[in-house]
Amino acid sequence: MIKQAIIPLAGLGTRLLPLTSVIPKELLPINGKPSLEYLLDECIEAGIKEIIFIISSKKKIIKKYFFSDSLYNNILRKKKNNFKIKKEYKKIKKYKKMIKFVYQNSPKGTGDAVLKCKKLINSNFFLMLMPDDLILKKNCSLALINLHKKYKTSIIASKKVQQRDVSRWGIFKAKKINKFNFLIQDVVEKPSIKKAPSNFAVIGRYILPKKIFKTLKNQKPGKNGEIHITDAIRTLISKKNNFLGHLFNGKYLDCGTMHGYIKSSSIISKL
Repeated sequence: MIKQAIIPLAGLGTRLLPLTSVIPKELLPINGKPSLEYLLDECIEAGIKEIIFIISSKKKIIKKYFFSDSLYNNILRKKKNNFKIKKEYKKIKKYKKMIKFVYQNSPKGTGDAVLKCKKLINSNFFLMLMPDDLILKKNCSLALINLHKKYKTSIIASKKVQQRDVSRWGIFKAKKINKFNFLIQDVVEKPSIKKAPSNFAVIGRYILPKKIFKTLKNQKPGKNGEIHITDAIRTLISKKNNFLGHLFNGKYLDCGTMHGYIKSSSIISKL
C-alpha cells in the first residue's frame, strides 16, 4: 500500500518574482487558499498518511506556516468564539500531524531532492507530487494509486498536448495498453516538433519505486549540472523496469508561471 508522498518545495520560484521574493510560491493563495493545501487535500483524499516536504533553509517559512501554534492560541484566547479561526487551526493541526521535513539547501535538481528522502521512505513505492501542477475535479493521485494496485508497478501521470507545444514538455515514447494507459518506452525532454515520439506529456504526479534511490545516488549530473528525476527514470526503463503512463481525468492548472498563477485563481473560482 502506498501511504507516503513527497513534495519537492526547495525551488526558488523565480518565474513568479517579485511575489516569491517575500512568500514561497507554494504559499501564494489561489482563490483564497495556498496552492500547497490543494496538494495536501489531494493526498489525504488518496489515503496518504505521511507527507515529506523537501525545503531549503531559505524556505523555513513553509514549516512556520504549519507550526504557528502560539499565534493561533493567542488569537483564540482573545476571540474564543471565532469559528473561522478555529476551523483553520483545526485544519492546520491535521496537516501538521502528517508532515515531515527534509532539507535541500543546494539547487542540485529534482532527483537530488528526492534522494534526500531515502531514509524516510519505508515501502517499495511512494507518491511524488510536483507543486506547480494542480489537478482538480478528479483526484489524480488516487487514480494512480488505484492503478498501481492493479499493475503493481511505477506510474506517471500524463496529458495530451498540442503537437505545436511538445517542445515545452517532457514527452513519452509509448506503447498503448488501452484508452487511458500506456507502457512508457522512453522519456524525451523538450523534443523538437519533428522528433517528438508522441504528444503524451509528463505531468507532476508519479508513483516511483524505492529502488530509484540507488539509481539517483549513482546518477551523473545532467543538464545544468543537476541530478534529474527523468534521467533516473530513463535508467530504470533501460534496465527493464516497467513504468506506465496514465492519461488522467481532471482539470489541469499550471501554477508555476505568473500567467498560469493568475489564470488559476480565475478558473478555480468558477469550479
